[in-house]
Amino acid sequence: MDDGAFIDRAAAPADELAPLGASPRNRWLVSARQANLVRPPRPPLPISLDSTGRLVTFDLARTAIIIVDMQNDFCHPDGWLGQIGVDVAPARTPIQPLQALLPALRQADVPVIWLNWGNRPDRLNLSPSLLHVYKPFGTGTGLGDPLPGSGARVLERGSWSAAIVEDLEVAPGDIHVAKYRMSGFQDTELDSILRNLDVTTLLFAGVNADQCVLCTLQDANFRGYDCLLLENCSATTSPDYCMAATIYNVRQCFGFVLSSTSVTAALAAKASS
Repeated sequence: MDDGAFIDRAAAPADELAPLGASPRNRWLVSARQANLVRPPRPPLPISLDSTGRLVTFDLARTAIIIVDMQNDFCHPDGWLGQIGVDVAPARTPIQPLQALLPALRQADVPVIWLNWGNRPDRLNLSPSLLHVYKPFGTGTGLGDPLPGSGARVLERGSWSAAIVEDLEVAPGDIHVAKYRMSGFQDTELDSILRNLDVTTLLFAGVNADQCVLCTLQDANFRGYDCLLLENCSATTSPDYCMAATIYNVRQCFGFVLSSTSVTAALAAKASS
């Protein structure tokens, strides 16, 4: 059989090029007579920001922001952590700076990616070693277990528990990725999405900074992405020394540390120029 026998070559005019690709950032143009694999160039949008006394310049046209685990179970007083006695006030500190930052990033066409923990209802994506982290003695309320009172299951995908806190506005064009490891790259589609978006630089925000944020940032660095941690948009319910160690390790090994206020100021300056 002809390898192309299944293709309906009469479905479109022979010389009419049609786009082929899920994202305009990574797209061919094809017709019955030709395939143009040259991606259209994206004009760079460089911004330069201070990072601990050092000027860092990156291209916003090839940048995305990854917001990790800003979910009810981590950030709402009635969620999982609040129900087991953890003070969630620190986990809520990224909300206000993100409220100011995200509209400016969307206006600049920077993809906003919500990377949220989401268990399968049957928990078949959770290994015993992962369950042990949150339920080390086999008692208490761990991943997928019902919360006392509400009965909401901890971080179950599609539930209130796993939903983004209502204080943060989610736009229709935002991208959602579910994870069930501390790294958002492990066994997820995150890397494929970023490559289809032609992204090379990642801004990181969310909770917990010393756990899921850091693990995802490290894996991004290992894959060759440029990593920028937004310090005021990241937080943890762990002791203060954990945040200090996270900031130190990002600066020392994995990327740069910035403030979101410097990003919004640079965007405002570009918009008015």
